[in-house]
Amino acid sequence: MTLACLFARWPETPGVFIRRQMLCYGCPVARFHTVLDAVAEYGLEEAEFRAELRMAAEPGETFSRTDPTG
Repeated sequence: MTLACLFARWPETPGVFIRRQMLCYGCPVARFHTVLDAVAEYGLEEAEFRAELRMAAEPGETFSRTDPTG
């Protein structure tokens, strides 16, 4: 899933990027990049970042349906 799709489907997730001073939200390349691309670009720990996105997307919900960080 691209970052643009992530932001559109789960509008709470851009805050995670903004808090970490990542420029992904609003970037024209977000239409092509994925979470994996972003964590590589910013040198982040993938599992930790994905967990933070999941918590922001829908606090308290388990992700038995489509994972927002897919």
